Amino acid sequence: MTSTPPPAPAAPAAAGRLRTLVRVRVGGLPGAFWVLWTGSLVNRLGAMVNPFLSLYLTQVRDIPLHTVGLILTVVGTGSVLSQPLGGFLTDRFGRRAALTGGMLANAASLLVLGHVQSLPALTAAGFALGVTIDLFRPAAQALVADAVPAADRTRAFGMLLWSVNLGFSAAMILGGHLATRGFHLLFWVDAAACAVFGLLVWFAVPETRPTATGHDSGSYRAVLTDPVMVAFGGVVVLYAVVFQQAFATLPIAMGRNGLSGDVYGQVMAVNGVVVILVQPLIGHRLGAFDKSRVLATGFLLAATGSALLTVASAGTSYGLAVAVWSLGEVLVFAVTAAIVADLAPPSLRGRYNGLLGMAWGTGFLIAPLAGTRLLSAGAAVLWSSCAVLCCVAALAQLTLAPAVRARSADSMRQQGSRTWLLSARRM
Repeated sequence: MTSTPPPAPAAPAAAGRLRTLVRVRVGGLPGAFWVLWTGSLVNRLGAMVNPFLSLYLTQVRDIPLHTVGLILTVVGTGSVLSQPLGGFLTDRFGRRAALTGGMLANAASLLVLGHVQSLPALTAAGFALGVTIDLFRPAAQALVADAVPAADRTRAFGMLLWSVNLGFSAAMILGGHLATRGFHLLFWVDAAACAVFGLLVWFAVPETRPTATGHDSGSYRAVLTDPVMVAFGGVVVLYAVVFQQAFATLPIAMGRNGLSGDVYGQVMAVNGVVVILVQPLIGHRLGAFDKSRVLATGFLLAATGSALLTVASAGTSYGLAVAVWSLGEVLVFAVTAAIVADLAPPSLRGRYNGLLGMAWGTGFLIAPLAGTRLLSAGAAVLWSSCAVLCCVAALAQLTLAPAVRARSADSMRQQGSRTWLLSARRM
């Protein structure tokens, strides 16, 4: 009699599939990226002050609501300046110095804001918080563009988005818990997270800033005379106006339908869940597609989510709309910074990302004013207008697509030439 051989163990095969799955999604990225990814996660885990700032000012400091609005406007004004300043510092002094300096400055402003007493001092500290809150971002985006091959940038930026959302979701829960024990804890935890991120990059990431060619005054003239980048910034402003409605007008619109703040919190939790679950599933595949088409698809998903909001009345329907909206967010945030990395000359990546950040900030400033005016005419008017804006943004991006593709091809050729030269020097 012949005996049947025993079946092969399933465990090694399953382990092999798991290794392949992980390698496809996260493999091949340089160590500098993973330091940045880890630091971003730590930073967002500690990002507790900004979401709870209005509660701190009203409940702890007992400041009147109209004055709180003024302070928050000052913070927002500072934040519009933050990334352009950060972009200048990134290109002038290097990625490590700009990121670490920005994080330490933000930590200091948080501690000052949490301890000053007078209203003028609070306002000044709020402005300092706004100016320093995103100083690091152009440096982080430039560092990714410098260190990660062009073909992997979409995947890398998507993974950074995942890290930020994962950390922020946990921070919202932890921040609410710490706030019950004393708001001052939030300032110290947030400041400590900023310092850890900055110092981690300083000690563990090599400088990646390329040598500038020719005379570089450090101005934004070269960026502002790039018609493709300026037009792309305009596209981002349109989407940013819509994106910020989730915080500016969505809770008001839900309140008008008799829904509580708890329901709003649950609906916004859908956003975090969708991003955290979906990004690892599709992020590694996005690099195979044209970036402008991916971005336009993201805008159209945001338009669909906005259209669904025109008929939403219960928590479930609002949650469905936000889920669709969030799918668009995954696509938009994965490719936006990757497009800027393709458009920017290596020595100007900080300032190009600074202009991108200013576009986001401008949209965020416009959003509350435009959104509340439209909402006063009716929720259907507001969300229909948002859907139209997203469709306009999608059409505009598709119009820019040929120019973006040409610059992307140039970027990849230049990167290939630099890689060949470095290899030749080592031989």
